[in-house]
Amino acid sequence: MRAAPTFVRAFVMAACAVTASAATWADSYPSRAVRIIVPVAAGGGTDYSARAIAHKLSAALGQSVVVENRPGASGNIGAEQIARAAPDGYTLGMPITSFPVNPSLYSKLPFDTAKDFAPVVLVGTLPLVLVVHPSVPAQNTAALIEQARKKPGSINFANSGSGTTAHLAGELFKRMAKIDLVSVNYKGGGPAVTDLLGGQVQMYFATLPSVLAHIQAGKLRALAVTGKARLAELPDVPTVAESGLPGFEVTAWFGLFAPAGTPEPIIKQLNAEVVKILNTAEMQKSLPQHGIVPAGGSPQELGSHLREEIQKWSVVVKDAGIKVE
Repeated sequence: MRAAPTFVRAFVMAACAVTASAATWADSYPSRAVRIIVPVAAGGGTDYSARAIAHKLSAALGQSVVVENRPGASGNIGAEQIARAAPDGYTLGMPITSFPVNPSLYSKLPFDTAKDFAPVVLVGTLPLVLVVHPSVPAQNTAALIEQARKKPGSINFANSGSGTTAHLAGELFKRMAKIDLVSVNYKGGGPAVTDLLGGQVQMYFATLPSVLAHIQAGKLRALAVTGKARLAELPDVPTVAESGLPGFEVTAWFGLFAPAGTPEPIIKQLNAEVVKILNTAEMQKSLPQHGIVPAGGSPQELGSHLREEIQKWSVVVKDAGIKVE
């Protein structure tokens, strides 16, 4: 038998060396502190989840895991730092809910959302609640849609900023229901809820923590939730899909990502550890208290979810003509 050509032997030896190096690298990981970049200021669901996971991940890995807040530009500043970090498993990130929307909102980003990040695990989802001011006669979603059809443009819906999940939920609702609603922009959820309570706007797709007390006090009426299932905190409130608009689903979400090129064994290790953390009784109890449904799954599932969300929202942004302010 003839010996393999020299270049073939060299290629095989090099491939084996790379494989062995990656395996050794993964075996020794982590040997120093790991950081998780969160592209928002401290506080809120994303930051809370990152810190809760960092605390438990530190114990699991035997190294410090610290959270660094890098807010600004709808999450793009922090996301760029994640994408540009060394792909060695020591810099991770938890992009905010605008992550899959920004490719459609911005003509140019300093990174490629679909290519510059290695998915690790979906951490949690945040279904929204469709709430209306008590002055709105509609008692359910179907009645609200009928009201809007009879009087086009008579209902204003608040959004917490151009391109936010609340804004996109309203635009998708309009699109699927084929109705005319007037979008009113606010600089954050707080001002949106304040004006909703005052009756300056009639409806809002809100995060649960921001409106639950008002719902319980009768100051706002919950018509539906936007996820696949009802929420334990509002068991009598149906989903939008089951109460008048089949196929409608909007959930804010966040996942753990690493820079593209991070060794697969490290990705698998991180995925396994975070999934274990998410399945603990403590996390299953604490995350829902912040309106978050614990998730999990494989890196591949998170990657597929990201691609689907990019495509879904690109259509909504284009049709609605949404612009970044």
